[in-house]
Amino acid sequence: MKALLNIDYTFDFVDTDGLLTCGKPGQEIEQDIVRITHEFINRNDYVVFAVDLHKENDPLHPESSLFPPHNIEGTKGRELYGELNDVYQSTKHEDNVYWMDKTRYSAFAGTDLEQKLRERQITELHLVGVCTDICILHTAVDAYNKGFKIVIHENAVASFNPAGHTWALEHFKGSLGATIL
Repeated sequence: MKALLNIDYTFDFVDTDGLLTCGKPGQEIEQDIVRITHEFINRNDYVVFAVDLHKENDPLHPESSLFPPHNIEGTKGRELYGELNDVYQSTKHEDNVYWMDKTRYSAFAGTDLEQKLRERQITELHLVGVCTDICILHTAVDAYNKGFKIVIHENAVASFNPAGHTWALEHFKGSLGATIL
């Protein structure tokens, strides 16, 4: 069984006016993310929208000293970007679609993701979204350590750091045994 993890493809991470945007690289993958998400939903595969969540003025969160405030609870910044928001809004009540808040880079850290996947006997995880070398990377490492097969859709991941993006793609393949499509 397969699942799609759609990670952090939000206004703040992708839109030109986002608070921590990867900008054009993130915007250029929109159609691929939308297409892949439609494919998974239409096949009745499990689709997880793993979305970064932060509280305003949270000095205790480790990212507070690394990045400007972003994906703040209750703001437009947390909305899925572009057409992906429309896809989610039209399918959010389907049994195979799951919205999950996450407060760390990895979608597994402090969430019920592993439980949801194991309940559905999912063994293969397809990852799309942003940022390749941060949240996609940390989620992939945790997935590897938990024994999941990993598939990265190269045309559906992006970062604001081109060198980090390239390095992460090589790391997925060389160190995690991921399939790169």
